[in-house]
Amino acid sequence: MNPYQAYVYAYPHKTAYRPLRPAPGLGDVWAGEPLDALFLYLHIPFCEMRCGFCNLFTRTGAPEELTGAYLDALDRQATAVLDALDGAAFATAAFGGGTPTYFTASELERLCAIAGRFPGFGSIPLGVETSPATATTDRLTVLAEHGTTRVSIGVQSFLDEEARAAVRPQKRADVEAALDRIRAVGFPILNIDLIYGIDGQTPATWLHSLNAALTWRPEEIYLYPLYVRPLTGLGRRAQDWDDQRLTLYRLGRDHLLGEGYEQVSMRMFRLPSSGAGGTEYCCQTDGMVGLGCGARSYTSRLHYSFEYAVGAGQVRSIIDDYVRETDFTTARVGFTLDDEERRRRHLVQSLLQATGVDLRAYRARFGSDPMDDFPADLKPFAERGWLESSETVLRLSPEGLAYSDAIGPALFSSSVQALMASYEAR
Repeated sequence: MNPYQAYVYAYPHKTAYRPLRPAPGLGDVWAGEPLDALFLYLHIPFCEMRCGFCNLFTRTGAPEELTGAYLDALDRQATAVLDALDGAAFATAAFGGGTPTYFTASELERLCAIAGRFPGFGSIPLGVETSPATATTDRLTVLAEHGTTRVSIGVQSFLDEEARAAVRPQKRADVEAALDRIRAVGFPILNIDLIYGIDGQTPATWLHSLNAALTWRPEEIYLYPLYVRPLTGLGRRAQDWDDQRLTLYRLGRDHLLGEGYEQVSMRMFRLPSSGAGGTEYCCQTDGMVGLGCGARSYTSRLHYSFEYAVGAGQVRSIIDDYVRETDFTTARVGFTLDDEERRRRHLVQSLLQATGVDLRAYRARFGSDPMDDFPADLKPFAERGWLESSETVLRLSPEGLAYSDAIGPALFSSSVQALMASYEAR
């Protein structure tokens, strides 16, 4: 089985979303939903450069007029969302992208002011994505002053030649200077992203980057396999990296475990003493409120967003439409989850974590067992020895975790797979 099919960070994928007709009002969408532990997510679709592996919804070179207009639109959207969420409380928050620190320090002040309109912001955990070029002291200081608890920086490789091979031109000296600034400003959690499978990368150079990252003893480290995706800078290159990436994954996993890190998922490793897991938010059951043209929102039965694209021209068009929008009172594009899809989502979101499916919680929520609900889906993994089960938990074995990017897509329903297959990449 090909171990690298797709990174499943949400179910279903946005390529399964379709226009909602008629478009439901946000008040109706959120009526009757639990509002006591929501996730607030603000999406900033701007970067200083487009990395060769990136398929995120983002554009480069946005002028000040556009970033200002985007903040105006975020503020208008916040008003509409708050009107629909009477009595909401938030358990965690994040600024993602793109690169939120593409914004200047004054723009970040305004972004935090918009987020500050939501109950709890400033006292709940807040994670922010950054990059070596934009992690400046003035920006980081603004984020620290507004309660940021986690800063995540995409390094990918500490070797300049590997960064160039991934079409991410950066200098190690600049990366290390950014990491020094992050530590100097002081955040409880630093996450460093690294990528394995880069052209020319070897076990020795992979260990070199891992050890370089460990110099800062980050509370979290994410290890991402390199993917070649349509409409990205590396998407025109063809090479089968399965064996290489599996070798490097196992090397990185074992090295971090030996350094005292615990494995949270295929990608995520953290120091047990970091306190990085402490949030009341539960991704399987609690809702998400997304602001921004690339953000998605989740209720128990509807996932919704705006139009999705990867190609630069289409992304710019969607951003331009967003900043001109005056009516944010409806959900435009999304996916409605029936009872079977809700069970499936709970299974996928749980099984791809090292802790696995809490069977008592699953039974309490659905009145059934996942092995009974999805026997045909789970049987092949059990036969390969990739599942471990007891009375209270169903989890992936260590080798099963290594194949997370094959197991996740295989658990998608046939209807979701059909929608994704019929989606025309933009």
